Amino acid sequence: MEKALEIIELNKVYRNKVQALNNISLSVEKGDFFAFLGPNGAGKSTVIGIISSLVNITSGRVNILGKDILKYSDFAKRNIGLVPQEYNLCQFIPIEETMVNVGGYFGLNRKEAESRTNVLFNQLGIWDKRKNTPRELSGGMKRRLMIARAMIHRPNILILDEPTAGVDTELRLTMWDFFQEINDQGTTIILTTHYLEEAERLCKNLAIIHKGNIIQNSSMSDVFKIRKQHTYIIKTLQDLDNTIQSSGYSFKKIDSRTCEITAQEDLSVTDIIEKLRLLNINVVNIISKRNRLEELFLDLTKEELV
Repeated sequence: MEKALEIIELNKVYRNKVQALNNISLSVEKGDFFAFLGPNGAGKSTVIGIISSLVNITSGRVNILGKDILKYSDFAKRNIGLVPQEYNLCQFIPIEETMVNVGGYFGLNRKEAESRTNVLFNQLGIWDKRKNTPRELSGGMKRRLMIARAMIHRPNILILDEPTAGVDTELRLTMWDFFQEINDQGTTIILTTHYLEEAERLCKNLAIIHKGNIIQNSSMSDVFKIRKQHTYIIKTLQDLDNTIQSSGYSFKKIDSRTCEITAQEDLSVTDIIEKLRLLNINVVNIISKRNRLEELFLDLTKEELV
């Protein structure tokens, strides 16, 4: 299958001698929804900067749709849309004019840019704000504007750097649906996020970077096969005693009626509740402590996300 992105033995050393990337290699297939994850300072931003031609390469190679970004920089820029983590919008220009200006940078005439803007603004629910300037928009609207701006030229590859940071749950779910729709239409998406539930729900494949090294690179389904156990927080009707230890589960008491239980991944919540019921332990509530991807992430990096 054709590769949307190939990173081959990539190194980056900054002027202060800090080595941000250590000979990393990975590839993203065309049409993939790919999660690129890692703790703060792991090297994610450096990789995104290099792909987007914002950071120079020390050594190695990056190909976009089979072409070296150093030899074919214009081709790479035309095929990439970047939604950065930080707001970088001109605060004093109406947002529809911002879109037309960016479209012009990519060779769209005004009519084409306006038509494309209308479609994107309607899809993202900001059409009625088209005459406003960015400083008049909420944080969630600014996020959606940056997504629209990144897609004005119909890039084949969309890079989303923390795209739902700071937005409410309802808007996050709406944005997930939009990302899924454009991915279904053929756009390759590379996602970085600290919301690991987001990556688990949306992405097909992933890589985890830590201290400049790729420490996991696999399909999401293979990640879940790695997870042999899962931890639940359980609240019981009665005070807990030593009876629960005979359940066979790994057990950690939190308070008199709350505990953590670690069980095999293939056991359902119903199985656990029924086994505890047979020990005369009545479960009032049971929730997952972390999603499976988060558990793997923390196992691999030994660092909590912030």
